[in-house]
Amino acid sequence: MIKKIKVILCILILFSAITPIGAYSNSLNYNHTDSLNIKITKNHDLDLINNFLKSSESYDGFTIFSPEYSKNSYLINNKKFIVHKWESEYIQSFGSYLSEDGILARLDLPYDNPTFRAGGVAGRVELFDKESNLLWEFEYSNDEHCLHHDIEPLPNGNVLMIAWELKTRKEAIEAGRNPDRLNSESLWPDHVIEVKPIGASGYEIVWDWYIWDHLIQDFDSTKDNYGVVEEHPELIDINYGNTNRDWIHTNSIDYNEQFDQIVLSIHNFNEIWVIDHSTTTEEAAGHTGGNSGKGGDLLYRWGNPEAYRAGNQNDQKYYGQHGVCWVEKGCPGEGNILAFNNGGRSRGYSSVDEIVPPVDINGSYYYTPGTAYGPDEQIWIYTAEDPSDLFSMTLSNAQRLPNGNTLICSANQGLFLEVTSEKNIVWQYQNKLPNPLTNAVARVWRYPTNYSGIPEAVSVYKANNFNGFFYYFISILYRENLRFGNFLRIIENR
Repeated sequence: MIKKIKVILCILILFSAITPIGAYSNSLNYNHTDSLNIKITKNHDLDLINNFLKSSESYDGFTIFSPEYSKNSYLINNKKFIVHKWESEYIQSFGSYLSEDGILARLDLPYDNPTFRAGGVAGRVELFDKESNLLWEFEYSNDEHCLHHDIEPLPNGNVLMIAWELKTRKEAIEAGRNPDRLNSESLWPDHVIEVKPIGASGYEIVWDWYIWDHLIQDFDSTKDNYGVVEEHPELIDINYGNTNRDWIHTNSIDYNEQFDQIVLSIHNFNEIWVIDHSTTTEEAAGHTGGNSGKGGDLLYRWGNPEAYRAGNQNDQKYYGQHGVCWVEKGCPGEGNILAFNNGGRSRGYSSVDEIVPPVDINGSYYYTPGTAYGPDEQIWIYTAEDPSDLFSMTLSNAQRLPNGNTLICSANQGLFLEVTSEKNIVWQYQNKLPNPLTNAVARVWRYPTNYSGIPEAVSVYKANNFNGFFYYFISILYRENLRFGNFLRIIENR
């Protein structure tokens, strides 16, 4: 059987490698506003991105996305054209963000880290100008820590980043972890760093926050963090959740400038956490200080009250959610929180959920001790008419637009939807880059036509020289750092 697989794959790769994707172009002018004239270059590859559906109810703008197995980030308009492309040397961009001054921030995978091998692994952040010139690079990937999943550029030019840190089995047990809940010799709690770019590759970590500083447990009374879990929802129960090394699996981060707060999506707890960013690094490691007066303790959490002993499985609202963010200023529902609620195997479909957090004008959250954080229910939920038509096991996000519509990315499907508040689809996009087989996109974001960071002219879109199947195999080998024989063993085990 293995011999047959080898023969088939060799033939496929050889055929793919010698069959380049052709390219041709026809130039035309497209006026998307009265003041901006963009020259569009139409290529054969543009046919790979099609199936648009457009109506007058769609919010006009430019949508940025980075296919997971591509080295490129793309900017598209509502009329099917790629209007700009940035080129990196690395794949696995889980987050691509465009600043008001036209700088693209990308989170990439620079190489295989043998210590941290899990979904969402990255390790490198890059900043590019509009011509794909690399302005700044930063790597945070070694045997002690590694970036993963998402970043958040801040108004001051710094970048928030999610990362794992390594704790040994001994350190985990010393922190009160039940040894029976450790299935390996290490544990990977998450932390957040704020990095200030300096020059082309210099940096300063100006702020950080570690989960390890905010633990509680009721397993071992001899440990310092022993306590009554249900009386401390501001702390994290080290014995809740699964037994994997990647115990928390934080998968998105967003910033609220009004309150100077951060929201994190905690995949393996099926909930979201809000923390105070106004603290100093010293205060973030403790339980006092900052605007909240609570240091780095959790200000708010929602989605699964069982995680802090205030409910059970029947009270769970999130199921492996991703892409959590606040609704931006000027958009209907401003200040509410959106999440792509993936659903997982147990539910079999995904949804986009909106909640109204119980917060006052000062950023303080209402809470009654001994109960679950509010609200009791979501204020708005979107599912497909046939729920299984919108389903992504991993990644994904949603964004509220200024006209009240919601832009949705169903990552595993490579599907982008724009829906109205009445849940009507007014725009649809099926990604097929880098090829129809590996077209996953972690997240999308739409910018208005007058956004200052949008390039004023379109760079010529060049066709990829590799057939999609060939690029697929190359991307997996690159990502996994594998020899061909190891690749076959992976195929057997998947």
